[in-house]
Amino acid sequence: IIGVSMIVLAIPSGASAQSCATGPLTVQILGSGGPAINRERTSASYLLWAGGEAKMLVDLGGGTYSRFGQSQAKTSDLALVAISHLHPDHVSDLPAFLWLSHQVRREPLPIVGPSGNSVAGPAANDIAPDFPTFLARLFDEKNGAFQVLGGTLGGKGNGVRLNVSVVDAKKAEPTTVFEGQGLKVSALGIPHANMPTLAFRVETSNGTVVFSSDQNGTDPKFVDFARNANVLIMHLAIAAGAPPNPLHASPAIVGRIAQEAGVRRLILSHIGPFDLEAAIADVKKSYTGALTVGA
Repeated sequence: IIGVSMIVLAIPSGASAQSCATGPLTVQILGSGGPAINRERTSASYLLWAGGEAKMLVDLGGGTYSRFGQSQAKTSDLALVAISHLHPDHVSDLPAFLWLSHQVRREPLPIVGPSGNSVAGPAANDIAPDFPTFLARLFDEKNGAFQVLGGTLGGKGNGVRLNVSVVDAKKAEPTTVFEGQGLKVSALGIPHANMPTLAFRVETSNGTVVFSSDQNGTDPKFVDFARNANVLIMHLAIAAGAPPNPLHASPAIVGRIAQEAGVRRLILSHIGPFDLEAAIADVKKSYTGALTVGA
């Protein structure tokens, strides 16, 4: 891959540990599945390695805690944890990941997530708090679900202290969320039904990686956000020929976005239980570049 040293796919259960510490810039897929139970895929999670260290962790769906350990990444090396949205298959392993984090990291851990919404009526099933409120409901030392993790929010208990920031998912232009250690990370709100959701673009001297997360592909601004990336990770969550979906882009739309953005490699992830070959064929009707199917 031009500008990115390699891609390492997720490690099968029971396999020996595998590190991506070599190479200037590496994308490692910890989880390529979606919300459905899948014996071969854990839920969405990605590591970005730079200069031999795991610098950015994107999402922590179910199974991330185990996969992170297998990757030999160090919590102490992370420059940023980025949460795209608050559906459980993208964030459910956060408490497990933080449980003993204070034992392996002294410096506060930067973490960013989306703003909330206040949807009422039939769409209320996708209502979400803003990211700081979400964390407080989990980890507040007096009222949280995991009060033993009060240290994450500066209280008593376990967990490394979190340096929390929030991005307005309705903002029309990208927001810079981190700059340092050779990384410039920006976030952009993307349409995922009524759930506030962020995509992330990471620019380095060795290449650019864009993490799309879940989206339905209806906002043309995302094409510019992903423009000329060395790697674009997009989610292939619905089958070929499926009707329009407010949550996820069809395979044909995934291919069109990648082609219009001029990315050098497209990675398909968050794969659902459907005919994968047919979905890939739909992607290729529009997209003619290099393609990797996450595993």
